[in-house]
Formats: sequence, structure tokens, C-alpha cells
Amino acid sequence: MHSALHSSVVSVAANLLILFAVVLWLGLGFRVHRDAQRRIDDGWLAGLATALGFALPYVGPVVYLLFRPPETLAQAHAREIELRALRGRLLQAVPHCPVCLTEVETDYLVCPVCTTRLREQCPTCDAALDPLWQACPYCATTVTPDVADLDAALTAEIAVNSDLAERRARRLSS
Repeated sequence: MHSALHSSVVSVAANLLILFAVVLWLGLGFRVHRDAQRRIDDGWLAGLATALGFALPYVGPVVYLLFRPPETLAQAHAREIELRALRGRLLQAVPHCPVCLTEVETDYLVCPVCTTRLREQCPTCDAALDPLWQACPYCATTVTPDVADLDAALTAEIAVNSDLAERRARRLSS
């Protein structure tokens, strides 16, 4: 007598289930590989994470997920740029125009020399607002910032601050 477990339908279903499990295992391993490359700077550690993802089916990706770095390399780079720009702003004693490097007051809206827009004006109390501020510190009005590339702005500010430091060093050495 022919049993139901040896029928062709059951064997096809079992083979499909095995194929699905293998494809899922390989997909998880590949996903671990791609994520490790985006998050880990050291090639050996990324390779170890990939080996873990492939060597231990289904358990390896979960272990990697528990111990992976919390941010990608691109996010860490963006954070470093932002921190350098903020440090530069803190160290900058006298504000300067980013275009012509003329010394300006903190409440100037435009540079008096080259008319570059330095700050926006608060719509409620007319105070000068820094471009990175999200609210007016004087009247607590929420400011809707212009959609801009923050990384590009911060990178440009770092370049201006380093150029300013070089000019100061040249003046002091003369």
C-alpha cells in the first residue's frame, strides 16, 4: 500500500519548503554582509560578521543584529562633520561673513559689505535668527527652516572656519 508521506505532492511540498529555507538562509547571510559593509570599517570584522551570518543559519543574523554598530559609517561621518562645525562655531570669537570674511555683529541679518544673507528674521518679534535654530529663543515661535542640505552647509562652514584660521595664523606670523 502506498502511504501519503511518499506521495509526489508531499515530496514536492517538502522540497519547496527546503528550497525556501535555503533561499531565506542565503538571503539573511547576504543581508548581514551588506549591512556589515555599511557599518563596520574594518574588513576583517565585516568578513567575520558575514561568516557568522552564513555559518549559523538563522541564529547568526540574530547574533549579528544584537552586536552590530548602532550607526552606519555614513551616519558617523555626518555626525563628525556636524560636531566639527559646532566646535568651530564655539571657538569662533567674532562672527564673520562666510563669503567675504568681514567681521559682522551677531544681530546682523545681512553682511554690510557683500550683502550676503547671514540670518533670517523672526516673523513674530523681528529678532535675528541663526539658520540652524528651530525656534526663536526670544518669543518661542517655531521656525520652519528652508529645505537645504545640512551636510553641505556644515561642510562649507568648516571650510570657511579653517580658511579664517589660516588667515589669522598668517597675520600673526607676519
